[in-house]
Amino acid sequence: MTQPTPTPAPADPDATAASPAPDATVPDRAAPRVVVVGGGPGGYEAALVARRLGADVTVVERAGLGGAAVLTDVVPSKTLIATAEWMTIAERAPDLGIRLDVPAGPGDDEAAPPTDADDPGRRRRHSIDMAAVNARVRELALAQSRDIRTRLEREGVRTVIGHGRLDGPDRVRVDGDDPQVLDADVVLLATGATPRTLPDAQPDGERILTWTQLYHLDALPERLIVVGSGVTGAEFAGAYVSLGSQVVLVSSRDRVLPGEDADAAGMLEDVFRSRGMEVVGRSRAQAARRTADGVVVTLADGREIEGSHVLLAVGSIPSTQDLGLAESGVRTTPSGHIEVDRVSRTSVRGVYAAGDVTGVLPLASVAAMQGRIAMSHALGDAVAPLKVKGVAANIFTAPEIATVGLSEEALEERSAHYVTHTLPLARNPRAKMLGVRDGFVKLFAHSTAGTVLGGVVVAPRASELIFPITLAVSHSLTVDDVASAFTVYPSLSGSIAEVARVLHHTE
Repeated sequence: MTQPTPTPAPADPDATAASPAPDATVPDRAAPRVVVVGGGPGGYEAALVARRLGADVTVVERAGLGGAAVLTDVVPSKTLIATAEWMTIAERAPDLGIRLDVPAGPGDDEAAPPTDADDPGRRRRHSIDMAAVNARVRELALAQSRDIRTRLEREGVRTVIGHGRLDGPDRVRVDGDDPQVLDADVVLLATGATPRTLPDAQPDGERILTWTQLYHLDALPERLIVVGSGVTGAEFAGAYVSLGSQVVLVSSRDRVLPGEDADAAGMLEDVFRSRGMEVVGRSRAQAARRTADGVVVTLADGREIEGSHVLLAVGSIPSTQDLGLAESGVRTTPSGHIEVDRVSRTSVRGVYAAGDVTGVLPLASVAAMQGRIAMSHALGDAVAPLKVKGVAANIFTAPEIATVGLSEEALEERSAHYVTHTLPLARNPRAKMLGVRDGFVKLFAHSTAGTVLGGVVVAPRASELIFPITLAVSHSLTVDDVASAFTVYPSLSGSIAEVARVLHHTE
């Protein structure tokens, strides 16, 4: 029988000082040997749990601790987007009575480019130094990686740099500067995923780019073509529009974010277009080639789109190459992901997997939870199987889109008995004060029981606003439970309670 998952280790390294890890100065040969292949969120969180449960833990990582999530994906992309967010806020400044374009004065940089062709003496005091932005992005990613290394070392986890692969179910072979073979009682595979490319659009790191290569640009792309309108494509397209690039978003579907709530996706596409983005729908990119000073993207219907750079955001593929999976008997799915159950077990006893390599949900939070669950299960601690019902997800566009629980599409497919209500943020007093016009709160509730089944928030900082709805979904609260809780006035979260009041359940 399973029991509740133990509380995860706190993120603050200093918060663990009161309960030190077992002493790792002398290896305990009686301790279970755990080898984690991959140092991303699924890997390092698993390592911390395993160490606290008394295991002898080694993490094998070839790129750097934190993995792609910290070095080339989540941390750098959200840092870039945070910079772009300031530019988005600046766009609302005139509505609040703030003038950002002022006549040049003695203290102004005379080299700054004018922003008004009719008045060359007026210069924008906020501009983008892309080299500085990307230098900060890379440094923050490296700093986070160093912090993770420091914490693992403090907890007594060993780190080996190299490429790890299974050599049977109970050994990991490491190739690199220090080749070695590690015996293991438990192995966790958390190798993540890598960007997918197109056969006729191979990245060169200069003009044809994946999202891992954007952070080495020294200048803002003049005209960026983004191929792919999923989460990654939408996030980068929105960020670069805010930073000042001309952006063309190429979507093979009839709208951006085809897998998301239709109302949310529609609003975001309207916002994109209003900010000058060109959205090319129902068009599949087939090839990309460099020109003398830019790129040309060829669509499947023969049309060509010219730009200075192209970003390929066409999904990812699991990093399972040369992991020794087939030789060790580890089954994979037709998509190439490692097959796991709800406690992260693979088809081979003692071998677990977590994160994007499993294809469960491509979220760092899910990877970390899978890793923690895997170690708790493997080492005999109380554990509950993974439940995706309460997983909240966020798209870091402007505005952000956050979701949790069942979507409206899923409810329709199940022929579920539900009621829904949507409240535009334009009616929220706090939103008015902030100059926020685009956004809404939408809740889904069971039509007879009143239980909150899911929700969508489109707003600045929707990633923070989704939490009370996540609590409601995770703990099967009713709309009356939500409505009866106090909210601050004025606040954006007040709209959540207001929607719940509209959906007030009566027997």
